[in-house]
Amino acid sequence: MSVEIAIVEEEAELYAERLRAEFPDIVVHAGHTAADVIARCGSCNVIMGLAQCIPPALVQATPRLEWIQALTTGVDPLIMMDVLDPKVPITSARGIHGPQMSEMAFLFMLDFARDIRAILRDQQNRYWERRPQRLLLDKTVAIVGVGVISEELARRCKAFGMRVLGVSSRASADGFDAMYTRDRLEEAAAQADFLIAIVPYTRDTHHMISAAVLDAMPRHGVFINIARGPVVDEEALIERLRDRRIAGAGLDTFIEEPLPASSPLWGLDNVIITPHVGGMSDIYAEQILPLLIHNVRAFKEGRVSDFRNLVRG
Repeated sequence: MSVEIAIVEEEAELYAERLRAEFPDIVVHAGHTAADVIARCGSCNVIMGLAQCIPPALVQATPRLEWIQALTTGVDPLIMMDVLDPKVPITSARGIHGPQMSEMAFLFMLDFARDIRAILRDQQNRYWERRPQRLLLDKTVAIVGVGVISEELARRCKAFGMRVLGVSSRASADGFDAMYTRDRLEEAAAQADFLIAIVPYTRDTHHMISAAVLDAMPRHGVFINIARGPVVDEEALIERLRDRRIAGAGLDTFIEEPLPASSPLWGLDNVIITPHVGGMSDIYAEQILPLLIHNVRAFKEGRVSDFRNLVRG
């Protein structure tokens, strides 16, 4: 099968180089943004890129489109795209983000446990103060959404001696001490020193972390969002952070990104804000290229049924 690919990503040329080396007969157009490739993709039958960086205009500019390979685990922007033919298969990067997402969760948990930001301020001011040091040992973490990433995070939590709860339709999973169905989310939240959202964003998970869920958390509890911004009721979260009804929040994703300068979240001293970097790593290409090569080979040979991480199609 003839293959012509448009790749939209900061390291698009690296991916293109590796794919051309593996498949000399394919055509690859690489660009940092959709605007860089949109004029060249009229005959492309494949698009690759971060799901949130593939706009409707790029899809509309590829009338021969037969497959989209997202370079992200989440594909909700594509699933919800009106102009995308629902018959076009979508594959994701599910399974490669466990290490970086787990480390991001621990960055938040360790900061709130050890008050690293205050220690760094003291260092900058040349001020010596021995601050209380909370351990993660014996703390309870409730992970909302149980999949490949969550299982990897759970194993790391167990290595720190933590009790791990999962919120999912699954009956069990590696590394979890107990599982709760979604209708028991508040029950799990009530036990959580750390409540972590990793659930995919869908219409069913919109505002899943609701005011009621946040109110169920203990006052010393910390909410961590490494899923998608709309998974949490952001206004309810801001209100509870302002009132100290929960101890804090570590937020990597937001309803609007980039987070506007006008957002009240910037001014809250019990919030850590990171700019949606949880899925990034310094070895991302090495992590994802084996998946891309496998799926391109399956596509070339007409074996769509052999796609890995087929989300739709």
